[in-house]
Formats: sequence, structure tokens, C-alpha cells
Amino acid sequence: MNAFLLALAALLPSIGVGFLFYLAIRALVNADRTERAALAKLDAEERASAMQSEDQAAS
Repeated sequence: MNAFLLALAALLPSIGVGFLFYLAIRALVNADRTERAALAKLDAEERASAMQSEDQAAS
């Protein structure tokens, strides 16, 4: 049992760092996804505004 605890104690820092790395990468991916969605929404709004301007100019 003592050998198991020693092995666990040796692996615990690596597991902790791995978990922190996972959290950091997950935050980056979520931020990128949110930014892409916001940019797509902004582009769609600009396209709609441009189409309205063209329609009003053609009238």
C-alpha cells in the first residue's frame, strides 16, 4: 500500500499540471468559438445593412 501511495504522490503533480493545461486550452477554444460567432453575426448585420442601402438606392 505504501508503494501505491508513493506512486500516486509522484504522479499527482503531473496530473495537476495536465488538468490546468486542459482548462487553459478549453478556455482558448471557447473564446475562439465565441469570437467567431460574434464576427459572423457582425458580418451578417453588415451584409443586411448593405443590402438595404442598395435596395433604397435602386428605388
